[in-house]
Order: sequence, then structure tokens, then C-alpha cells
Amino acid sequence: MNDTIQYSTPWYKSLSSFDYVWAAIVLLSGAVAWWQYQQYMDSYEVGILAGMSLSLVGLGWYWKSTRWFSLLVAGVCLCALWIYGTEIGKGESNFFLKFMLSSQSAIAWMGALYFMATGAFLIGLLAKSDFGNKAGSGLTWAATVMGTVGLAVRWRESYLIDFDFGHIPVSNLYEVFVLLCIITALLYLYYENKFENRQLGFFSSIAISLAVGFVFWYSYAKGGAEIQPLVPALKSYWMKIHVPANFVGYGAFSLSAMLGIAWLLKDTFITKKKDTWAAGLPDFQLMEDIIYKSIALGFAFFTIATILGALWAAEAWGSYWSWDPKETWALIVWLNYAAWLHFRLVHGWSGRAMAWWALAGYAVTLFCFLGVNMFLSGLHSYGEL
Repeated sequence: MNDTIQYSTPWYKSLSSFDYVWAAIVLLSGAVAWWQYQQYMDSYEVGILAGMSLSLVGLGWYWKSTRWFSLLVAGVCLCALWIYGTEIGKGESNFFLKFMLSSQSAIAWMGALYFMATGAFLIGLLAKSDFGNKAGSGLTWAATVMGTVGLAVRWRESYLIDFDFGHIPVSNLYEVFVLLCIITALLYLYYENKFENRQLGFFSSIAISLAVGFVFWYSYAKGGAEIQPLVPALKSYWMKIHVPANFVGYGAFSLSAMLGIAWLLKDTFITKKKDTWAAGLPDFQLMEDIIYKSIALGFAFFTIATILGALWAAEAWGSYWSWDPKETWALIVWLNYAAWLHFRLVHGWSGRAMAWWALAGYAVTLFCFLGVNMFLSGLHSYGEL
């Protein structure tokens, strides 16, 4: 009897011509960016650019929707930058910049579209309307495009105002809350695509809409939308990687908490009455799976961010760990989700207890994120409300 040996197909042979075109576009764009701005970049920033380019190639191969998303964001940003030229004053005199493409206008559109998406998802959930859910999904994509455009254009605006304090837009609560909206939305859209289910859109939109509400409040009550120079502690390449990694964690924890609410509501309403709106939610196993994947992803990025933060602290303050209130609460958040994953993976916990834990853990995360800034002071006091 002859045994046949089966060889797995090399991963590169499974790529289509469009995959190679996508890789070429991204890598060429990264090369052009380096050629254009290399005189302003140090070795760390060149490394970040190279890493981001390769990551975007891989992401486009793995999740096809990010291709048109990235191209659309790039096209709108280039249009805005072309109109701006070298004059920041055009933000008030040019119609398209003033009402659509300046950073504040784009972020305002982001907020409005996220609110509309929440309404559409609510209609889809209560009326069991596929059209409502599809509309919510489309509006979420559109809002995420505008939010990403807003942050990218804001980055350029900071240099147009004064080249000396130009910086990546992750330096204050206004900017990072916009980033939180974008990351939470992208995580939901990824799971929506992966599991081909839009029934959880409303719950993810709750977290996003609350963040949008904070963005608007912080903008108008605290003047957070105004671009300010960086405080000395933030003038570091570490900020470019520490903060985004942190907020992938925060976004994933936000999503897991909202899906924990969905799990608990379905369990409550289905127990009382089977013929209810909650019957349209995905089955418990799917929701638990997404909650687990979200927490695992968030935990991984939060761990990376904590390590990067320690390295940054050693460079800025001479010590890897100072038991600063923000550092202490970050450790509490890390231990909380480490314990959640331990009991899920080792002891097999699931169901109501883990849904409640995901929600309670998010309360701890929120205090680390906002409560420390509001009620405690320390080395991270530059993030005060």
C-alpha cells in the first residue's frame, strides 16, 4: 500500500494578485513617506514607520475590508492636506475644510455618524430588521473613516500651527477618546465580519456613543479640541507606541463589557419570556467567545503597553516603577484581566459570572483611565480633567 504524503500549500502561494498589489501600494507609500520626511525622523521613528507598513500589509491580507478603509482614509487625508497647503488659516476660510475636512469638523462628523449608527442598530435589534443592522454597520464604517481622518489631519495641523510643537495626536483626553472610538468600532466591525452577525452592533455602539459624548463635552467645556504644545514628559518616541497599544487594550475591554451586558440581558429576558427582542441576539456561546477573544486581545496589548510604559518611565524619571497612582491602577487592571483569563482557561468558568466580571472589570478600567485623572495626582498629572 502506497502512502501519499500531503504537503501544505505555502502561505505565499495562497495570496492573490490583489494581495500583492495591496502590499506594493502600502510599502511604496511607506517608502515615499520616509523619503519625504527622513530628515525629521530618528531611527526609532523609522522603525515605527517600517513596522506599521508591514502590519498594514498583513492586516489587509487577513481582513480585506481594511484595504478600502485605508485607501479611503488616505485619499480624504491627502485631499485635506492639499487644500491646507502650508496655511493653517485656510481651516476657517475654505468651505470644505471648515465644514468637512479640518480635524474638528471630521471628528464632529464622526460623532454624528456614530450616534446615527447607534439609532440604526437599535432599530435593527428591537424590530429585528436586517436593514437597520446593515445601515448601522455602514454608518459605523463611515464614522470610523471620518474619525481616522480627523486624527490624521490634526497631526498635520499641529505642525502647521508651529513646527516646534507638532506631535502625534494621542497627547490629551480629547485625542485619545477619539482613538478609543475608532479602535472599539474597528474591533466590533472585525468580529461582525468574522462571525457574520450584526446583532451585537447596538451594544458596541453604546460604548462608542458614550466616548463620543465625552469628546463633545471635553471639547466645548474644557477646550480640549484646541491643539496645544506637548508638556516635556510627553516629548518622547515612546508616546507613539505606548499610548496606541494602551488604547487597543481599552477598546477591547470596552467591547467585552458591552457584550457582557448583552449576555446578561438575553439571559434575563429569555428566562422570563422566550418571545422577546432578546431572542434575536446571538447564542450565548458566540457572545462568550467574542468576550473571551476581546479580553485576551486587550490583555495582550495592555501588557505590551505596560512594559513600554515602564521603559518610558525609566528614561523619563529614572525608575521603571514608582507606584504612581496611574501605575498602581494599571497593575490592578492587569491583575483583574489576568485572573479573568486564568479562571476561564484553567478552571473553565463561563456564563453569568464571567459576564458580570467583564462588566465589573471595565469599571476598574474606567477608574484607571479617568478616575485617577479626576481624583488622584501623581507623575501622570498632565492628563487631568
